[in-house]
Amino acid sequence: MSIRSQLLKGILDGCVLSVIAVKSVYGYELSAKLQEAGLMDVSEGTIYPVLLRLQKNGLIRGEMQPSPAGPNRKYYYLTDAGIEALALIKEEWDQIAGPVSNLLKKGGFNHGS
Repeated sequence: MSIRSQLLKGILDGCVLSVIAVKSVYGYELSAKLQEAGLMDVSEGTIYPVLLRLQKNGLIRGEMQPSPAGPNRKYYYLTDAGIEALALIKEEWDQIAGPVSNLLKKGGFNHGS
């Protein structure tokens, strides 16, 4: 598994919850939105296990709805627990992303000190 894949795996739940928080989506649409955001290597094959896990953990719920074209689609919605989890993920990400970026870009300290 590549470093990129490992990093993405660690934050993908938060990305999925964030997309669903904006608007309920079905699996293919979710994959497309993540790809539009720049996560080109997130395929439907990657998304469905994440959706199943999030649903099993009570963070999202799925609801079958008619499709304007073709068979019914399962749309996903955040639960109250999902809203709380997303808030926590955002908080944790904010605490981690800045320091990690600083460390990786400039070593995290002043060389002149």
